Amino acid sequence: MASSSKDAVVLQVDGHEVRVSSPEKPYFPERGIRKIDVVEYFIAVGEGILSALRDRPTTLERWPGGVFEGARISTRVDNSGDAFYQKRVPKNAPDWVPTAHITFPSGRTADEIAPDSVAVVAWCANLGTLTFHPWPVGKEDVESPNQIRIDLDPQPGTDFSDAVRVAPHVRELLHEFGMEGWPKTSGGRGVHVYVPILPRWTFTDVRRAVIAFGRELERRLPDQVTMSWWKEERGEKIFIDYNQMARDRTIASAYSIRPRPHAPVSAPVDWDELPDVQPTDFDVLTMPARFAAVGDKHAGLADHAFRIEPLLELFEKQETDEGLGDLPYPPDYPKMPGEPMRVQPSRARRPAGADD
Repeated sequence: MASSSKDAVVLQVDGHEVRVSSPEKPYFPERGIRKIDVVEYFIAVGEGILSALRDRPTTLERWPGGVFEGARISTRVDNSGDAFYQKRVPKNAPDWVPTAHITFPSGRTADEIAPDSVAVVAWCANLGTLTFHPWPVGKEDVESPNQIRIDLDPQPGTDFSDAVRVAPHVRELLHEFGMEGWPKTSGGRGVHVYVPILPRWTFTDVRRAVIAFGRELERRLPDQVTMSWWKEERGEKIFIDYNQMARDRTIASAYSIRPRPHAPVSAPVDWDELPDVQPTDFDVLTMPARFAAVGDKHAGLADHAFRIEPLLELFEKQETDEGLGDLPYPPDYPKMPGEPMRVQPSRARRPAGADD
């Protein structure tokens, strides 16, 4: 049910009223997609995106003016963009929007939205949220990740097809460790693989597990995979972005919309269909029909929780036998225990006194 006026539409979602202001505002003008279409898209795939977000602290990527030529997102260095990341719950949030209390790497804290209904997702969409960035934790224990997220990130000279070629090897290696993964398109050029785990370890532990996994994959596929944090050393390979498992680093959720002119979405897929799809197959206009036909391809995630001890043992073995320890954290992090020197290799090789 919905009521409307010239300036707003009120939708009934999960027993709550969700007011959509300026429903006719163009959000993806090249596709004729309006703000109300975006909200209705999230409702159409509601069961799926709620499964991805439920009770997880979630950063909102807000594009209140829509996606138009030249639009850009604000950064820490330049906050003058047309879009922005919202990590704290908006002050005007209704009392039925739940939150989770989290701690950033800096030690500062915040209350983030932790969706528990499709109504919350729709309310966030009215704020211009296109992409939802959930933490890999549940609100009941925000210090212990319950998911591993393996990000197959194509580097310059590679593309989606290269990530797809690496993906079966990811699955094979997961099986060797008694684990299973659920793949999805990133909505861009990459592939994401989600692995549910028991929430018994810290962010540091889980990040090290991913480092060990990535190093083993790199050992097996040295011409296709890299674990090098520094871009100058990666080459034309698929980067396993291990720092996506660092605290406060997130990946766009399944069914999130990516801010590109054709309105692509991050789409859960079966392993068998991954080689035959393209990121452009899934967008705001096509995904509702697919979801109605096949349901949520990530539904099985909630039924499993794997152990990561074998990966932690592999990390220790790599450290002992090969002298491989931790890897650099993102530049905005405080210096972490055991972390190597955080400096670009070409700069570290400069002779003393060399000009910058």
